Amino acid sequence: MASTRFTDLVGCDRPLQLAGMGGVSSVDLAAAVSDAGGLGMLAMPEVPAPVLEASLDELARRTSGRFGVNFLMPFLDPGCVKVAAGRAHVLEWFYGHPDPAQVAVAHGEGSLAGWQVGSAGEATAAVEAGCDYVVAQGIEAGGHIRSHASLWSVLGEVLDAVDVPVVAAGGLGTARAVAAALAAGADAVRIGTRFVAAVEANAHPDYAAALVAATAADTELTTAFSVEWPDAPHRVLRSSIEAARALDSDTVGEIVVGNESFPVTRLSPMMATREFRGHTGATALYAGHSVDGVRRVQPAAEIVEELLSFLPS
Repeated sequence: MASTRFTDLVGCDRPLQLAGMGGVSSVDLAAAVSDAGGLGMLAMPEVPAPVLEASLDELARRTSGRFGVNFLMPFLDPGCVKVAAGRAHVLEWFYGHPDPAQVAVAHGEGSLAGWQVGSAGEATAAVEAGCDYVVAQGIEAGGHIRSHASLWSVLGEVLDAVDVPVVAAGGLGTARAVAAALAAGADAVRIGTRFVAAVEANAHPDYAAALVAATAADTELTTAFSVEWPDAPHRVLRSSIEAARALDSDTVGEIVVGNESFPVTRLSPMMATREFRGHTGATALYAGHSVDGVRRVQPAAEIVEELLSFLPS
């Protein structure tokens, strides 16, 4: 099945990686993508190491496929990196200068190391830090963005700058776009927005419904949702910015876990998960240009098949 440098490196069957989307990239979703032949990713920022450890152990029981963990450098917990190394096949970092010490932790326990970058210079730094692959992110991506240029510009520059496998990310929501990225030299694609609307995702149903109703023209690159993460550009649905600014309250709702609840601050970067109760439309509804491809809520395996339908099976 469509062997590339990325699939050969990671050991998965298909050149597709799930984006690490905090709270939404659940064990269910990661396992479903892994079972479909891709690289499932788990993202659990700001959880204690024992919780991540338990989730990884569950994920290992749920799938025989390859999977990884995504870490955000501004919220990095060294204890979480330590428990993930060796348990996950891949450890990946984003939003910080590539750090050889982090890569060494992964390699020391037999895990691969990757870094998501927004420029050729950052990609070169990642390789110099020892990374086994890089993710080239374009400005079309949903969520937090490192790039200042289109995917096609960043991808070309990164491919020229490094000799490790390169994963393309940003605005890839259709089979045609995925085919174009692979034809342009990418070794795999990284998909986020399409999987927010997967049956297995932990996104709030209203969040998924908003994506189904939206187009790329409804997204905006902003720094609006910057409480606890200042000056970090991100792409969301424009309606969520307007709704958040219109609220009189300092909170948009709460996350309910068992008998406990945790308030969600207005203009917080936190995503609306199934545990959220409140004004969902006023949370950070992250969405990339690939939202054009979100037509309905679908099983993750169906999304993988659709995006890679042009490849031989």
